[in-house]
Amino acid sequence: MTIAPSSLVQSLIDISIVAGREIMAIYATDFSAKEKGDLTPVTEADEAAERIILSGLARLDSGIPVISEEAAAAGKIPEVSERFFLVDPLDGTKEFISKNGEFTVNIALVEHGIPVAGVVYAPALKRIFWGERGRGAAQGNIENDVASGWTSLAVRQLPAEGATVVASRSHRDQATEDFLKTVKVKSLCSAGSSLKFCLVAAAEADLYPRFGRTMEWDTAAGHAVLLAAGGKVLTVDGPALAYGKRARGYDNPGFIASA
Repeated sequence: MTIAPSSLVQSLIDISIVAGREIMAIYATDFSAKEKGDLTPVTEADEAAERIILSGLARLDSGIPVISEEAAAAGKIPEVSERFFLVDPLDGTKEFISKNGEFTVNIALVEHGIPVAGVVYAPALKRIFWGERGRGAAQGNIENDVASGWTSLAVRQLPAEGATVVASRSHRDQATEDFLKTVKVKSLCSAGSSLKFCLVAAAEADLYPRFGRTMEWDTAAGHAVLLAAGGKVLTVDGPALAYGKRARGYDNPGFIASA
């Protein structure tokens, strides 16, 4: 079934495509990486994509504050309340550096702690996902910087033969291994960046457990896609994963994404 994005989501798609084009231009070069203060890598592609996205969101609605990864790393975090954007201009920088294609552009709109709209674009894979509360979720393909072929997404019931579990390619830990012992697993696959949320939304996987540290901008767009596809993201303590956690420095507790 085809499903069309709203004008808001279409604007986010357009911004993400422009950012993705710049990312891919840098991807094709002999780029370099450096370490941020938290010891995570950053490249010129992260910074260039963020400039494009922040400019695009300011044109879209300058009244909505934006928390974005690289600006936050530099200490530039605006005061936010009920409504704000969360941006990860290049999620999966390690995947970008290793050139495996599993990196994404992420833009999400949060309202009252809930990601109500989000776009996840994997420019190297030419695959894009969006989700919006009350409208649904869809995936499409990008050719010549144009999105087409939208098909709606819906999570699936957990198969009787067991779950397909998708886990982080770069951040697998003992807590994940311990969790996997508690569920019936049919198959286990690895993927980078926020694509893991989208694979659950697209009924290509059933569970995405993540117990290591993530930041809100890492998860909000994928979370929005999964919610709109009928899924959920629960913290390890039970409640739904929420956003705007200033007291925590905008980091997330461990969580499990599922149908």
